[in-house]
Amino acid sequence: MAFLRQALAAARLLLVMTVLLGIGYPLVVTAAAQTMPSQANGSLIVADGTVVGSSLIGQSFTGPQWFWSRPSSSDYAGTTSGGSNLSPGSSAQQQAGAEREKALIAANPNAVGPVPEDALTASASGLDPHISVAYALWQVPRVAQARGIDPAVLDSLIEASTDRAPLGYLGQDGVNVVRLNLALERQ
Repeated sequence: MAFLRQALAAARLLLVMTVLLGIGYPLVVTAAAQTMPSQANGSLIVADGTVVGSSLIGQSFTGPQWFWSRPSSSDYAGTTSGGSNLSPGSSAQQQAGAEREKALIAANPNAVGPVPEDALTASASGLDPHISVAYALWQVPRVAQARGIDPAVLDSLIEASTDRAPLGYLGQDGVNVVRLNLALERQ
C-alpha cells in the first residue's frame, strides 16, 4: 500500500514538473526573448520582404562589384563553425596566405597599400560577417570601377556599415559586409 501511494505521488510530481519545466519554462523564456525580436530570431536582415541573411553570419560574395568577406574554413555554412586549426607558423597556412594575397592583388590592381591581414586569414569561427575598415577601404577602387560609382559614395556606405568597438576601446571597429553589400545593392 505504501509503495502504491509513493508511486502515485511520484507520478503526480513527474506530471507537474513536466508541465512546469517542459512546457511552462520554455514558453516563458520564448516570450521573454520575443521582447527583443531581432536578436531572438537570428538578427535577420530583410530586404523587400525577403530574408537575405543575418547580421551575425557572413556570406561569400564573388565578383568585382561586391565587397568581399574574409576567407572562411566553413564556407559560411551556418550549420558548421570553426577554423582550419592550422598554426600561423605552419607551412600550409603560410602558403594559403601567400596564394590569397597573390589572388587579391591580381583582383584589386588599383588598391593602395599592402593587403590587410584579415583579408588573408579566416576568423576563428569561419562565420564572422565583419572585415576591418582597412580591408573595406582597400577594396574601394575595385568596387568603384566595377560599378561606376564615385569612391566617396562607397566611403560613406562603409562608414554607415561600420560597427564601432564596444565602449570605444574593446576590440576594433568592423564593417559588416552583408549590410554593406545590401546598401550597395540599394544604391
